[in-house]
Amino acid sequence: MITVLRDARIFDGVSAELNDGASVVVEDDRIREITTTPHSFADARVIDCRGRFLMPGLIDAHFHAYTPSFDLAKIDRMPQALLANHARVILEGALQRGFTTVRDAGGGDIGLWMAIEQGLIQGPRFFFSGKAISQTGGHGDARPGTVVEPCGCSGYMGSLSLVADGVDEVRRAVREELRKGARQIKLFVSGGVVSPTDPVWMPQFTKEEICAAVYEASTRRTYVMAHCLTDEGARRCVESGVRSIEHGTDISEDTARLIAAKQAFVVPTLSVVDVLRKHAADLGLPPMSRQKIAGIYESYAKSIEVCTRAGVKLGLGSDLLGQEFHRLQGGELALRAEFNRPIDVLRSATSVNADLLQMSGQLGCIQPDAYADLLVTKGDPLRDPGLFRDSLANVLLIMKAGVCIRSAL
Repeated sequence: MITVLRDARIFDGVSAELNDGASVVVEDDRIREITTTPHSFADARVIDCRGRFLMPGLIDAHFHAYTPSFDLAKIDRMPQALLANHARVILEGALQRGFTTVRDAGGGDIGLWMAIEQGLIQGPRFFFSGKAISQTGGHGDARPGTVVEPCGCSGYMGSLSLVADGVDEVRRAVREELRKGARQIKLFVSGGVVSPTDPVWMPQFTKEEICAAVYEASTRRTYVMAHCLTDEGARRCVESGVRSIEHGTDISEDTARLIAAKQAFVVPTLSVVDVLRKHAADLGLPPMSRQKIAGIYESYAKSIEVCTRAGVKLGLGSDLLGQEFHRLQGGELALRAEFNRPIDVLRSATSVNADLLQMSGQLGCIQPDAYADLLVTKGDPLRDPGLFRDSLANVLLIMKAGVCIRSAL
């Protein structure tokens, strides 16, 4: 099957120079060619873009499918079938917003991947981490301090994360998630906002534990992503071989230069912080969590500026939780445009994230042999990245693997 998207202004995911009046020829699930000459395919389906903006599908590099609520304890108590149906709604919504690929940062599993691959869920490409790995009392340990284990021998395993302590336990946990098909491994190396017992500044996992996880991931030719809100944690991560620093809300100039030198990535997640600072009281977060939020958005601004200046590869992720907030996913691009040029925001959401996912040349770009994951927009996101706040109105065509998911053209 050949499809021709003709007469488009093409952003290829990298170049600031748009290819005006060009056509993209799609054969089956791949891009066959980009051309400015009239096509000569007898049985081709032709979609006239009428000079509109055409770009690669968006990639969200920090996504959670199993998060219908900010209340992690509530999620843990949900029957798995109910949670899976929430995930279906969340994943299908992401694709309808133009995110043709997501990287699940904890909880997503092979069952969701198989449901997408078999067409049971019309969702994005799904790079899942399995359960994220936390130390006891770390950011991924959702037990409140009032929960007492009488024998002191019980660990925690929830819907999104599990607990492992010591090099051998971490090694076993990583091997187990990789056995179950995880595309990358997620660790927590600092405190976080919604976790009940750890301060943000708390170092989590030793260097030896982190290195064990990095080594085990490397045996499957994959990598470790690490939740990290502190400068100390970010430095410890990249010194230990972690590829992807998640959030990175407090990165110094020295650490940013180290991250750039190590060719690691930082994935800011402004959307979740924006929701927390606006809705913390409504979400019923405890006073400790509300205190943690103070100043984080301002720290983000400084870290993004420092990382940009140092030449760090900045990805893009939303990290949203709650069925009522996942619809804000496309707003991540607008929030980032407060600190980065629109062209760099679009690169982060396409080619940079594809590089992070080890999919350069296949995702996040418009070039021959890449997957035909494409968007056509009503306006020009290089002038107004805010159009993705309302993708249902402003994204006119969504194609994944050469299949039109929806089209108003």
